[in-house]
Amino acid sequence: METHEETSFEEAMLELEKIVERLEEGDVPLEKAISYYQEGMKLSKLCNDKLKQVQAKMTQIMNEQGETKPFEIQGEE
Repeated sequence: METHEETSFEEAMLELEKIVERLEEGDVPLEKAISYYQEGMKLSKLCNDKLKQVQAKMTQIMNEQGETKPFEIQGEE
């Protein structure tokens, strides 16, 4: 099994959806439900961290010289 660092956002979301489905069925033994919950929380954090990384990258733009600078939205005057 791959480590969470190697898991893509899409893979983590799919696994998280599977865990939610299993828990929603309601016939999961308590110990297994706790294990699913803990794994789900790890996957949720992983997805959140990956989204934050993308957001940080998206707030930068590349200028003609290949340098990055902060992206600023210019409001209407």
